[in-house]
Amino acid sequence: MSEWREVIIGDHIDLISGFAFKSSNFLKNQEELSLPVIKIKNVANGDVNLDGVVYHRYVDGLSKYVLNYGDVLIAMTGNHPHALTQVVGVVSRYKLCVEALLNQRVGKIVVKKDADLYFIYYLFKDTEVHSYLANQSSGSANQANISKSDILGLSLSIPDLPEQQSIASILSSLDDKIDLLHRQNATLEAMAETLFRQWFVEEAGEEWEEGVLGDIIEFNPLYSIKKGALAPYLEMSNVSESSFYPKDWYLREFTSGMKFQNGDTLIARITPCLENGKTCLVTFLGEDQIGWGSTEFIVMRIKKPFHPFISYIIARNKDFRDFAVSSMSGSSGRQRAHASVIKEYPIAIPPEEVIQKLNLQFERILEKLKNNANQVRSLTTLRNILLPKLMSGEVRVV
Repeated sequence: MSEWREVIIGDHIDLISGFAFKSSNFLKNQEELSLPVIKIKNVANGDVNLDGVVYHRYVDGLSKYVLNYGDVLIAMTGNHPHALTQVVGVVSRYKLCVEALLNQRVGKIVVKKDADLYFIYYLFKDTEVHSYLANQSSGSANQANISKSDILGLSLSIPDLPEQQSIASILSSLDDKIDLLHRQNATLEAMAETLFRQWFVEEAGEEWEEGVLGDIIEFNPLYSIKKGALAPYLEMSNVSESSFYPKDWYLREFTSGMKFQNGDTLIARITPCLENGKTCLVTFLGEDQIGWGSTEFIVMRIKKPFHPFISYIIARNKDFRDFAVSSMSGSSGRQRAHASVIKEYPIAIPPEEVIQKLNLQFERILEKLKNNANQVRSLTTLRNILLPKLMSGEVRVV
């Protein structure tokens, strides 16, 4: 078994810095021969997404900045290390099946010799390596920056190529399973949205009552937490735009904010989070436990006898979201939706026997979603335990 050796990582990798596109050339909608542009905001939390993406026409000279499936990216701008989210230096894998363009302050890592790309990816994901790199950052109090030389100048220990490939294979297999579970949940959510649309829109009978959302959902219910008490806190940035459960939460001393408990749906009310679909169903709290988060959440609690998952599906419904967006008020940069307005959204209310049938189907879907989510958390925990042990050589593979 080979010994690990300390190297200057720049001898084994290179970094392609993103292109400084002119904002005046961005396109809001995709046109022929244009590609999405991956900015810092699209990689800031360790994954790559197309949320709020803009486009740019592909022209000669941009081939160097084209992203393809499997590329490894690093955020060269972000928060300082003391922040809990979007810390500078976070790496991500480009797992989208569409080509994209690399914007400035996002770097693409490429390997040169005796290096496996995905081993390098996991090496930079290691907390110790990421923390050290982030602490090399400079910039203002609100923005940290790292340079190409900061990254390539790192002195790190790595094994020979065969062991790198074995380590990358183990960690990648866990991530692949996590990705599969995420895709299964996306399919289940799509099924639930189709079911809702079929019952509440396409097949609503004459015996259904005409009502408004406030008839079946309580908005911003009152819960009690003592100031200074530790309670689960949910960042707006950790609420997903494509999944029912949040990415992460943590304990924080309560000061003031929107309070919620299991069964509640949280929907972002501010530009552009509302348009982008930031929504989650709270399922992670203990029995009778109260959580809290930003005042930019609207809390929706379903009334009996409806199943709690229905409030989440309504919040995800495009017609409802369009209604909420159209009702926003405030300055052009910080518009907000208000519970007092969106509770007037018209909705057909089914009779009791239909509600029971719907509840049964939604419960089955939610149970599958929760089971998959629990597997994701277990696999993520296992990966996070293994990663530093593999990257330090504490656990060896052949």
